[in-house]
Amino acid sequence: MSEQLEAAAEESKPSPEAAAEESTPSPDEAPEETEAAAGGMSLLEHLGELRKRLTKCAYAVAIGFFACYAFAEDIFDILLQPMVGLLTDSHFQYTSPPEAFFTYMKVAFVAGIFVASPYIFYQLWAFIAPGLYEHERKWIIPISVFTALLFVTGALFGYFVVFPFGFEFFASYSNEKIQFIPKLNEYTTFCLQLLLAFGLIFELPLFMLILARLGVVTADKLRKTRKYAILVIFIVAAILTPPDPFTQTLMAGPLLVLYELSIWLAKVFGKKPAPPVEEDEDEDEEAPAEAAVPAAPETPAVEAAAPAALAEGEESPAADAEAPSDAPAKDEGESGGDSGGETGEKPEA
Repeated sequence: MSEQLEAAAEESKPSPEAAAEESTPSPDEAPEETEAAAGGMSLLEHLGELRKRLTKCAYAVAIGFFACYAFAEDIFDILLQPMVGLLTDSHFQYTSPPEAFFTYMKVAFVAGIFVASPYIFYQLWAFIAPGLYEHERKWIIPISVFTALLFVTGALFGYFVVFPFGFEFFASYSNEKIQFIPKLNEYTTFCLQLLLAFGLIFELPLFMLILARLGVVTADKLRKTRKYAILVIFIVAAILTPPDPFTQTLMAGPLLVLYELSIWLAKVFGKKPAPPVEEDEDEDEEAPAEAAVPAAPETPAVEAAAPAALAEGEESPAADAEAPSDAPAKDEGESGGDSGGETGEKPEA
């Protein structure tokens, strides 16, 4: 008995070749598993990667700052141009001794951010790269350049379009009794804040395009939520701009246009929904297949038995009709025999 159990156990064990075949992934599954294994990172590894990318961004901004500080005065003169023509005395004032020095540093710092923006956006996209497939990672550099281009375009839009209208509106309140002499630090902070804000809001179409490609949003969903988006746009504009309704409107207007552009991009380049499968079409396809199957021919035995069954069915009524006439005769014969037997036998005395 024990020998039989041992033999059955040996037979149930898989052979080394079969175990090797099971452990070896198929060619179709191997690349996906390899990419998933390559992209798999723990939480600590993600935090370490984020720290490394932020450190590189800080180095890039520092290099851009020192490069732009050499031209800080020229950059500052460019920043003053939208306001200089609106001033009566064409000059600014500062009341603190180090105010001009820190203003130049602030201008050089923001200019360094714009100069290093392609490298900064590349580091941000490279941080997301471990979660992408190999064919998606090749788009990191073009997307980084396009992101930086949108960022700079937003700042240029704020400088050439928003600043002239905004500063002219603010300077229109100056008269003989009220003289407008802007303070250096406040004007610089106001301008740099708007430049960064317009650069960020011009990233909206790219952000929506990525969400549409991932299937998170669709053009129809963006259209349905348009009224809520308008409310959010004005709230964001109020946060990013100084507390005045005119500047808020100047930022909300481009945001509304960019939102409509995002709807168009989501419609053209968004992820297409899978077509619904209709049951009626499946039934129509199955019906011809069933009709194409030929019926099985009847066997000769069944064909021979069918006439015999019909003949028996025709004879059965005639037999049923003759049966009542025979039954009385048979009953009379039986009764006569019985009566003869009774009369023929006489009791002995």
